Amino acid sequence: MPHDSLPPDPFAGDPDDPARAIIDHDDEVEHPMGEDERAELLTDLSDLAVYQALLEHRGVKGVVVDCGECQEPHYHDWALLRASLEQLLTDGRMRPHEPAFDPDPGSYVSWEYCRGYADGVTATESAR
Repeated sequence: MPHDSLPPDPFAGDPDDPARAIIDHDDEVEHPMGEDERAELLTDLSDLAVYQALLEHRGVKGVVVDCGECQEPHYHDWALLRASLEQLLTDGRMRPHEPAFDPDPGSYVSWEYCRGYADGVTATESAR
């Protein structure tokens, strides 16, 4: 699957890539994805499509995730999150990407909010 919404790696194929000196070579070892992980990613991609369809027209630009490493919120627009999940599915890992520039926190919601919103829409539809 192409990752068209991710920015290109400016050093792709460059033997003088400055990151070569800091790459953790243990990360280069491929760890095969288990069937459970693969199924979970496919479910996440399916859910993401539903969440985007329900929320984008309401002005929600994407999902905010609290990063356990840096303790900061990370803002992912719909296309970037989809591309990252697809890359994880096909490559077994995600390539680093630029964070959103000056995001409006009010335009992003958590994954849990998305799930709750979708559940509410489903319950309302079922009650009719």
